[in-house]
Amino acid sequence: MIDPTTLDFVQAHEQDDVRQLALQSSRWPDVDMAAALQQIAGRQTARAKLPHWAATPGLLYPPHLSMEQCSSEQTARYKARLVEGESLVDLTGGLGVDFAMMAQGCSQVTYVEQKPELCELARHNLPLLGLPRARVVQADAVDHLRHMAQVDTIYVDPARRDRSGNRVYGLSDCAPDVSALAPILLDKAHTVIVKLSPMLDLRQALRQLPHVEQVHIVAVRGECKELLLVMRRGHDGQVTVHCANDEQHFGYTLGEPVEPAPVWNEVWHPSELWLYEPNAAIMKAGCHDQLAAHLGLQVIARDSHLMVSTHPVSDFPGRSFIVEGISTMSKRELKPLLQGITRANVAVRNFPLRSPELVSRLKLKDGGQTYLFGTTTATGKHIIIKCSTNNA
Repeated sequence: MIDPTTLDFVQAHEQDDVRQLALQSSRWPDVDMAAALQQIAGRQTARAKLPHWAATPGLLYPPHLSMEQCSSEQTARYKARLVEGESLVDLTGGLGVDFAMMAQGCSQVTYVEQKPELCELARHNLPLLGLPRARVVQADAVDHLRHMAQVDTIYVDPARRDRSGNRVYGLSDCAPDVSALAPILLDKAHTVIVKLSPMLDLRQALRQLPHVEQVHIVAVRGECKELLLVMRRGHDGQVTVHCANDEQHFGYTLGEPVEPAPVWNEVWHPSELWLYEPNAAIMKAGCHDQLAAHLGLQVIARDSHLMVSTHPVSDFPGRSFIVEGISTMSKRELKPLLQGITRANVAVRNFPLRSPELVSRLKLKDGGQTYLFGTTTATGKHIIIKCSTNNA
């Protein structure tokens, strides 16, 4: 697909700045510079996002946009755990990151993609990734679905951009429209895994898709990346929700009765107090009551999304801190709280100021070892909570 001279150039310059190489392209007239720069940029992105791909010699990469939009290796590895059975069809193959990971445990695997250039890349890359018998099909996802044989698992990642390139989030606006195709998807496979935008309202998606058995909210390093719905043919029972953020996991059953989390009693200076900030997956799920009940925590207020306890919780799915002091926004109380502090990591939850505004109001710089949370209590007090990290 790329001539040997260009490949040699890629190997010799894979660490170099792509922009500088582009400016100096006239120095190498025998090199297909557009192809070389695409491969160098792809390798550099892969080192951070796809380490296994980066360590595999000979792989070829698509243009930058496809690299930016593809799944990370971490999220692809998570999805691989959801595949069931021996046969898998990925109806929206793309670069093939998800497919290459999910297909490893199956004996019959088919990659379907409408774009011919991505199919060409897949035919080259998949054997190098340990999938020499993977079937690559250039076809429209819906056309292939209607004519394919039954398989154990179907994976589909609908495109979330319209014809003008604008982002869309509703199921019916994505292509293919999984809500309209749900009956035939479940006729063709016992298990259907659907990847959706993390911006999509979860309850709306559950109303539109039938027979959902599992919901997986996947975050990486504090950023919510994917919303995965697993449909199971004939399932009409409860839906389990799994919140994953790196190595942190929390699960619960949707709709199961749960008491509202107890509200913090605003005892400001107990001998010990710990503060907990849920991770991005928990925040997306909105399962604060379930989490508080499971771990025996109190919420600062219904809308503050921060929790406290008088005992340390080592397996909290998020960040935990030791509280060193609390004050209102009055200068008289803030002065001793901030004494000796010139830098702090400032965050706000249910607070009238944004983080940069609060940093400016407190006359601090970002960073350092101190953490300050601006929030509002259940009684309406605007408070600042001074913390240090809890490494217990």
